[in-house]
Amino acid sequence: MTSSPGAAASDNELGGFLRARRAALTPQLAGLPDDGRPRRVPGLRREELAQLAHVSIDYVVRLEQGRTRRVSGPVLDALADALQLAPDERDYLFTLAETALTRPARRPGPPEIAPHLRHLLSTMPDVPAMVLNRRMDVLAWNGAAAALLTDFTAVPPPERNLIRLTFLDETFRALYADWPRAARECVAVLRMEAGRTPHDPALTALIAELTSQDRDFRTWWSSHQVRGPRQLLKTYHHPVAGPLTLDVHQFSVDTHPDQQLIAYTAEPDSASYEALRFLLQWSATQPTQPTQPTQPTRSARSARESRNG
Repeated sequence: MTSSPGAAASDNELGGFLRARRAALTPQLAGLPDDGRPRRVPGLRREELAQLAHVSIDYVVRLEQGRTRRVSGPVLDALADALQLAPDERDYLFTLAETALTRPARRPGPPEIAPHLRHLLSTMPDVPAMVLNRRMDVLAWNGAAAALLTDFTAVPPPERNLIRLTFLDETFRALYADWPRAARECVAVLRMEAGRTPHDPALTALIAELTSQDRDFRTWWSSHQVRGPRQLLKTYHHPVAGPLTLDVHQFSVDTHPDQQLIAYTAEPDSASYEALRFLLQWSATQPTQPTQPTQPTRSARSARESRNG
């Protein structure tokens, strides 16, 4: 592991998560009476968490400082209950406790896409669809996905990552009607994956890049919000089709557990359905042009540098 701010998991990711969730829970929400003492920091005090979880204050201190990693299941359950963790957060807490005791995983090899998945994508011309790995690298896509999101062939392979594009590509960023919400969801998904695979060098490099280049990412990453995959509803402002509100479906791939199939659909007979159909018809009439990896313009880079300080 590494202790840099961009690391996928620091030497004390478990302690950092506990501190963040403790700071996010007010005594009122925890059902504790107001003792009248001034609070130097928001959220619960360590002694209050210890009281709620029925553990010693010293144990909470040692957990948060990374001086102990061996936590039993019942204690984790008690901490999760005391902190009122959501199901995804509870799973993440258990994952952190498990990965803290495991040896570094072997370096993953290059991803392989099953031929039947590529064939499936090609048989879905009216449904934008992609295959992603768990850190949101775009491994394969169909023409409809390129028409909706971006021409992935114009993006250098190491940069074909939905979270990276969401934060660092100005054109891709502009697609989202509510960029902060979409970006926060990206961070939460990435945080969940970082807890599961803390020794993935590509994941560590991605987090380091985003941490160094985007202030919003740095802020949201430090909040330790986590979320697992689920069906979403997203609205895009497409430069050709206009507003599009689409269901985002995520399917696991049995033969490749680290991959998922993502598909975008619109409500039948809705304005978004007609807009998506128009977009796909329009894209089918466009001539195929040679593509080159694009670089942000000087003005775009200057604007980002100004925004991120």
